[in-house]
Amino acid sequence: MIYGKFFNGSGLGNMLHRYVATRVRAADLGQGWGMVYIDDGAGKEQGFKGKFFINQPTLFDYPKEYKEWQEKKVVDEFGNDIRPYDPEFNFIEDNTIIEGEFQDERYWEYREKEVNEWLKVEPLNMPDDLCVIGFRGGEFKVFPDLFLPQQYWDEAIGRMIAMNPKMKFEVHTDDEETAKQFFPGLKVIHDIGINWRSMRFAKYAIIANSSFFILPRWLNKAITIAPRYWARHNTGIWALPQNYYKRFLYI
Repeated sequence: MIYGKFFNGSGLGNMLHRYVATRVRAADLGQGWGMVYIDDGAGKEQGFKGKFFINQPTLFDYPKEYKEWQEKKVVDEFGNDIRPYDPEFNFIEDNTIIEGEFQDERYWEYREKEVNEWLKVEPLNMPDDLCVIGFRGGEFKVFPDLFLPQQYWDEAIGRMIAMNPKMKFEVHTDDEETAKQFFPGLKVIHDIGINWRSMRFAKYAIIANSSFFILPRWLNKAITIAPRYWARHNTGIWALPQNYYKRFLYI
């Protein structure tokens, strides 16, 4: 068995990458898989946060007799604690509990068909002239390096309108109040299931530098505008090189 870890303080995006990586490595080995739940004292709801997925991961007790493996961390010249792709992932053996963020597409791109099945949801019919905007507010607002400026959103919307002058927009977010300040007059939706499924099936999307939006847009294969430099768009540093995805358009 290969086990992955869920933390109750993690958001859905982080959980999904851990879930997918666990299943990928288990499939590579031809072994079973499972997820264990770690209470990190964050005070959020317990368990898996994606209750709208058709395939629900089962949570197991922590198997203390298992080996542990952790994705490599690196501190770069700017003092950022980053996680690049760790090739040692491919040498993980059976009977191991794995720990990491696993957001580099090299961990899971070669099993795209299976990932699509594991993250299966009820489809949404999305108009061809609709662009969904994935806006991240919340705790990002207090971090100048993370919180994307109005300029990014305006430029991305301009590029979408250049593709289709009749393009319509709606906003999907964790922070309705702040989103309405950035996008006055646009429909704002705060519903985790609708947000994720809209990202999964919309033909056009503009996304924030949040792990929540990565897998639904990567699986979608349609047009996605994302912030260049990802988590350090405002300072122009690829602090998280794992978050470069070949299928996205970066500005």
